[in-house]
Amino acid sequence: MRLVIFSTRSYDQDFLSRAAVAAGGRHELRFLPARLEVATAAAAADADAVCVFVNDDLGADVLQALQQHGVRLVLLRCAGFNNVDLEAAAQLGIAVGRVPEYSPHAVAEHSAALVLMLNRHLHRAYARTREGNFALEGLLGFDLHGRTVGIVGTGRIGACFARVMSGFGCRVLAFDPQINPECEQIGVRYVELAELLAASDIVSLHCPLTPQTHHLIDAAALATMKHGAMLINTGRGALIDTRAVIGALKSGQLGSLGIDVYEEEGDLFFRDLSDHVMHDDVFARLLTFPNVVVTGHQAFFTADALTAIAQTTLANLDAFADTGRPLHPVSTERLA
Repeated sequence: MRLVIFSTRSYDQDFLSRAAVAAGGRHELRFLPARLEVATAAAAADADAVCVFVNDDLGADVLQALQQHGVRLVLLRCAGFNNVDLEAAAQLGIAVGRVPEYSPHAVAEHSAALVLMLNRHLHRAYARTREGNFALEGLLGFDLHGRTVGIVGTGRIGACFARVMSGFGCRVLAFDPQINPECEQIGVRYVELAELLAASDIVSLHCPLTPQTHHLIDAAALATMKHGAMLINTGRGALIDTRAVIGALKSGQLGSLGIDVYEEEGDLFFRDLSDHVMHDDVFARLLTFPNVVVTGHQAFFTADALTAIAQTTLANLDAFADTGRPLHPVSTERLA
């Protein structure tokens, strides 16, 4: 099958090419750095399938353009599918496959890294010592041992994060409509979201982005959090209302923020913009806070995770070629 891969970076080409060779080289892969949108959909002309990432546009108009060019399959090299109009895909007869899991440890460990960096002010300490400043004022942290960590979403990533924080000696609370027995076995206590927000010193988001979770952390939710608490988001950017978070940071209600995702990241992340003026005023405001750490959607970025993503993507393509259905399909049933 002919596969066109959008939003390609050097590491995508490297890992996907190796996975394709290991799978027998039965497919033709073409790599494009451009993001998929209406204007670039024509690049998939004569392709059987396209492979996309988190910030590619798979709205109804893009899917229709792909279908007109002969595309029958969309492969997401990620777990989330909030950027896909699944109803339109079904109506157009386009199958959608994803990578349901790759390395939950990668994202969980990155979340823990953000917690440690913010708590012990490592980002500020690094900058200071590079300039010969070894003063400790302003770098005071707290012991994680004995603190309460609230985890929103206890799938594979949330469960990994729960184990990590339990290892620090934290009391772990969780909110998820689906209770994970693995979490209960290590002492995680499930509570309602309101109780979790009010009791937690650290809140970490690991739930999918759905209409129900969009801006889950808004002004009202922030007001119920423990004063000075830390908020971590390595899920999807729109889980938090960024403007409301800025207000909470300014007032001191929110003590610190660590994010690897941003709700308007499509025009920012995965690109080198160091020589450009920042046009996103909201994001630029976030970067002015000393108690905010932003990373550019890199929580997944380990060799282990990229290997698993590439292998699962090729397995989805193989399965579709053989059966007409990807190994890990996404359908409109997931919207229910």
